[in-house]
Amino acid sequence: MLQPRASSARTKAVLQNTIRSTTNLSTSQHDLTCRLPDGRTLGYAEYGHLSGFPPIFFHGFPSSRLEASGFERIARRRKLRIISPDRPGFGLSTIQPNRRILDWPSDVEALTAHLGLSRFAVLGGSGGGPYALACAYSLPKEIMSAVGLMASAGPWDAGVKDIPWSGWFTYLAATYVPGGFRIVTDGLLGALRWIVRTEMVTRRLDKWLEGIQKKEEERGDITTEDRRNKLLKMLFEGFAQGSAGFVLEAQLLSQPWGFRFEDVGHDNVRIWHGVKDTRAPIGHVRYMAERLPHCELKEFDEGHFTMVEHLEEILDGLVPEGADNGEHTGAEWSLPNHRSV
Repeated sequence: MLQPRASSARTKAVLQNTIRSTTNLSTSQHDLTCRLPDGRTLGYAEYGHLSGFPPIFFHGFPSSRLEASGFERIARRRKLRIISPDRPGFGLSTIQPNRRILDWPSDVEALTAHLGLSRFAVLGGSGGGPYALACAYSLPKEIMSAVGLMASAGPWDAGVKDIPWSGWFTYLAATYVPGGFRIVTDGLLGALRWIVRTEMVTRRLDKWLEGIQKKEEERGDITTEDRRNKLLKMLFEGFAQGSAGFVLEAQLLSQPWGFRFEDVGHDNVRIWHGVKDTRAPIGHVRYMAERLPHCELKEFDEGHFTMVEHLEEILDGLVPEGADNGEHTGAEWSLPNHRSV
């Protein structure tokens, strides 16, 4: 049964919630790194309670670990520890030339070892969905309570009829002229960074942010300039190292993912998707769900960006019963005698 359709007012509310969370961020837990076995750096952020049950969120495309800042309030209220890593080439994570989607589970395994986690859940949003499913395919099912996909990108194997023109353009440019696409993208990003720092745009941004702050009656313990800078950091962080990671991932998401859906062995895969999603067509997701042996697909009368409004329900499906009641020390999902390096 379809859930109620999101209105434009709710779409705006989702954006404002993300802005409120982002502009109140400190950097103490949001610019973290660990060293991977091959010497690369993996960036990640943490939100919520450090002793809470840890869902690991895989950001969309293109984005970064800061995308999960919109989950900060719900993470604190439900006493969860949401961990959000940057994929290679995005944010703080070293680019990994010639990587595959199936290389990501090894990075996740290294991160959970670094953090001393023995059990966790995985949630992939939008372009992070294929990476969540790769974890369901590659990682031992005993260490993941559930694997979730929210508004996930679907496989192009399902057909290309419903792919939006922006997806086609990105695919063609990234596949056939990747060098030129990087140059053009970097140039556009440079121009955009300059534009948002101009006096006219700065003045309008500040007025907008002040309006949100006044409407929400938030405490004035952070200046409007700080809010603006943190918002812009979130928007541009995915391209902190340039566009090479973006171009490579555009190739990966439009190619076969490297495994058969029928071979995914995890017994608790859950998908939440909007039937009005034009960026990730529902037909592609249904194609995928029909082939996964242990999958529950729930459809909503939503678009791509408003699926986050159902985050409470999504977390209910990922977090083990009782794991978010605030009565745990964190030892229940941590490796014994662990010390982070």
